Amino acid sequence: MRRLPVDPAVPRRRLGRLGLILAQFLVLSLFAVLIGRLWYLQVPMADHYRELAVANHHQELVVPATRGQILDAAGRPLVNNRTELIVSADYHELQRMDDGGEKVLSDLSEVLDIPLEKLQQRMRLCGPEVERPCWPGSPYQPVTLAEDVEGPLALQIMEKSDDFPGITAQAHAVREYPQGEHAGQMLGYLQPVTQEELDAREELRTGFTGVDQVGRDGLEAVYDKELRGTPGLRTLGVNNHGEVMDVISEELPVAGRHLITHMDIEVQKAAEKALAEGMAGARPKYKADSGAAVVLDVTNGGVVAMASMPTYDPSIWQGGIDQKTFDEMLSEEAGEPLLSRAVQGTYPPGSTFKVSSLSAAVENGYSLRSTYACPGSVTLAGQSYENYAGAGQGSITLKQAIVASCNTVFYNFGYQMWLKDGGLHPDGDPDEAMAEMARGYGFGSPTGVDLPYETGGRIPDREWKRTFWEETREANCARAEDGYPDIAESNPSHAAYLKQLAHEHCVEGFEWRANEAVNFAIGQGDVLVSPLQLASAYAAIANGGTLYEPRVAKALVSADGSRVEPIEPTVKQEVPVSDETIRYLQEALTEVTRSGTGGGAFGDFPQDQVAVAGKTGSADAEQRQVSSWFASYAPADDPRYAVVVLVSQGGTGGETAAPIASNIYKAIYGLGGGKELLPGGKPYSDLPTVRTDGSIDPLER
Repeated sequence: MRRLPVDPAVPRRRLGRLGLILAQFLVLSLFAVLIGRLWYLQVPMADHYRELAVANHHQELVVPATRGQILDAAGRPLVNNRTELIVSADYHELQRMDDGGEKVLSDLSEVLDIPLEKLQQRMRLCGPEVERPCWPGSPYQPVTLAEDVEGPLALQIMEKSDDFPGITAQAHAVREYPQGEHAGQMLGYLQPVTQEELDAREELRTGFTGVDQVGRDGLEAVYDKELRGTPGLRTLGVNNHGEVMDVISEELPVAGRHLITHMDIEVQKAAEKALAEGMAGARPKYKADSGAAVVLDVTNGGVVAMASMPTYDPSIWQGGIDQKTFDEMLSEEAGEPLLSRAVQGTYPPGSTFKVSSLSAAVENGYSLRSTYACPGSVTLAGQSYENYAGAGQGSITLKQAIVASCNTVFYNFGYQMWLKDGGLHPDGDPDEAMAEMARGYGFGSPTGVDLPYETGGRIPDREWKRTFWEETREANCARAEDGYPDIAESNPSHAAYLKQLAHEHCVEGFEWRANEAVNFAIGQGDVLVSPLQLASAYAAIANGGTLYEPRVAKALVSADGSRVEPIEPTVKQEVPVSDETIRYLQEALTEVTRSGTGGGAFGDFPQDQVAVAGKTGSADAEQRQVSSWFASYAPADDPRYAVVVLVSQGGTGGETAAPIASNIYKAIYGLGGGKELLPGGKPYSDLPTVRTDGSIDPLER
């Protein structure tokens, strides 16, 4: 069979047609995909891209709200605001520059006439190894470089923004403290918001303006949310060059509410003056290293004044604080002025605590009508205990035991009630009557005052002793084994005593011993209370048995005065004693300032005009001088104010603390020729008027 010749062009033509068909299919497919993508972008995603397009021409600015003022009961400003120009830097933008922003800061240094080194220090983020000044806020927040900048300088920086990339100048409201250091620890201060606070507080994060500050202590911290208000939101229309063309919309900020307090600034100043003068008078005989004075309204728990020494001026935090000043604020040598002795300080209360011990004894079977032996000393469980002055007074009533402050009567109460609870090895759960009564007076737990970092003090009992032993046993056992070689070189007998003591604590430290119960009864040993706790307890005795939570704040008022929110008194509990016992205590305390241990301090006090009821206390602590206490209220026949004074290492209660309290009462009532700070002895009942324009009309007597 003869084969026909094959044309070689035929396959090539077929392949060409096939390639053309594939190319056409590919083009059609791509066109279909393009059509589908255009449909997707224009229909389902239309709203999304419309928002993005609008955003490209709009800019939203958070407008900070004006922070509310803090006022005293009459409307006098304790903390207010003033506006100043500040210069800030974008931390991250400067860090991204090749030289870390050094040239920008150098140019800024010349304009502001501030050393470059100081600006660089402020740009550093604070940390454990970074000395102040440094930036304590978030790195995403503008870093404040200079405050209270003159207008022409700020204008120069704004007009030459290209020469100062990452630098801004703007008006900013800052806190002002017109009363200086008076009540500084109660008022608190502001600091830049930290990243941790932004993460933890939604209201900060959602309304963050970039220059926000937050309350760090005192009322500024506790009422931060109410004082800061609500920021506004301004939407601006901008062109492609970033120039503002118009305001699209605007939500105005709502100013923070004003905080009106129970405080009277004049009484506060008088309390601080009396405390400072009393401490100075106690030196050089005593160290008198710190002190506190509290004035409470016994009818509602309002804090009329609260002094603490040493103190500080909260304005030192403005613009950053240098390392030297910061270290002094925390140092023991400077007396730790940041620490409020009234709220955070705890001390053995000494004989001021006997009101609780007497109540415990009476409520557990001891009669108010009996007499009790008051020898100069008493031996209990093989140990001798003496009266403070060493003298006995024979058989006396409980009233006389309070007036003369007879320790031996209360030593016996403590010992007998310890035995009743089962002594060293009780069966079951002992009543712990002394400790329970102390808790009934509010000791051993925070008072609930509207101030931060309050201490709860300490009321020791068998349970506390076992817990403390478990926590310290390992260290005590180590000391019992190793001894005290450093002390042994100079004082071998004392080192041997300490070693034996450590051994006892190691082996038997869980036992609640007789000597601990005996010392408890006179407010010594491991008992610790704060001046505010003691003031609250005496206020409860004064008003008939109601223990209030102390309150500094009295009301919150909107910036235009249209909304007033009173802060109502809060009852913590009723003291668990009978009305008869309360009346008995009132009679005994009234006599203390007439013929008892407080008589010397009130010898020239016009008790016929204002009678004062109170109790002195002289508290010992290991390796410290005796601390001076006086707890009181007045008028004794119609109580209104409780005044408690403490001077750490200040001597006996009668020689230091009681005279300070006497001077505070004289100032309140205008006794001794001075101005009557609270006419009629009454606090302001009305609130100051906040007008619609924001101005405040103080109250006048």
